[in-house]
Amino acid sequence: MTEQKPGDGTPFSDWTPIADAAARATQVLHPQELSLPKPPHRRVITVANQKGGVGKTTSTVNLAAALALHGLKVLVIDLDPQGNASTALGVEHRGEVPSIYDVLLGEISVKEAAAVSDQSPNLWCVPATIDLAGAEVELVTMVARESRLKTALTEEALDELSPDYVFIDCPPSLGLLTVNALVAAEEVLIPIQCEYYALEGLGQLLNNIELVRGHLNTSLEVSTIVLTMYDGRTKLADQVTKDVRDYFGDTVLSTVIPRSVKVSEAPGYGQTVLAYDPGSRGAMSYLDAAKEIAVQGGSADEQEAGE
Repeated sequence: MTEQKPGDGTPFSDWTPIADAAARATQVLHPQELSLPKPPHRRVITVANQKGGVGKTTSTVNLAAALALHGLKVLVIDLDPQGNASTALGVEHRGEVPSIYDVLLGEISVKEAAAVSDQSPNLWCVPATIDLAGAEVELVTMVARESRLKTALTEEALDELSPDYVFIDCPPSLGLLTVNALVAAEEVLIPIQCEYYALEGLGQLLNNIELVRGHLNTSLEVSTIVLTMYDGRTKLADQVTKDVRDYFGDTVLSTVIPRSVKVSEAPGYGQTVLAYDPGSRGAMSYLDAAKEIAVQGGSADEQEAGE
């Protein structure tokens, strides 16, 4: 007969993971006792994948929230006309609110468009409104159309908000908005779904990154790959994970983001999963992934300094 935990009927064999989850949830809710290394210089990271439904926006907002919860200042640029990142961060993006569209046109500054998220005072978002849907057509006729976002995200402009991290959430395409995001950043983070079509189109994205690096932004590099929607019950997920790790090596985070109902539900409540259900597997995984990004970024900079 299974021994029971006094008072609640939970088997001892099941109590340890429950207690562990509770303890880690407490870390999310009360992160002041934890700290993540502050990068030696501001990191601007574009999150891109032209394939839809791979967890791109979900990864953007939850990684940003995880870093912000641990004292780092984070700015999210919502460059997707759907405005899903704005929704998840609880930032208004309807009507005539200042948005990234106005920033791209040069009418307002990033600081004027940025709104603080209701989930952390360290988390800011420049929202996307429906006006952004027509921006690609308008950008075609503009001078330096590929560099409009880079022009807006100068060090001086960003210093007004002083973020440690800037995440740029791209639309699921390889159009001018995504090119602008690649030109404005130093790093690219690619979410890859642990399913059959995961690598479909990835070659085209990598080719575009190479073209941008060769002609518009020589400092651009793919710094991070995040495996998302992992289902440990399938052999396929393990095979995709192995293939991606074999090809990309240490660029792939050791943390894998599981397929999670809680992660999917959170945006419907205008929240990240860390705010919606901090004890869930999804929240814990994004917290671990954010720690990896923070630690690896610091380590890489220290190694360069040493050389």
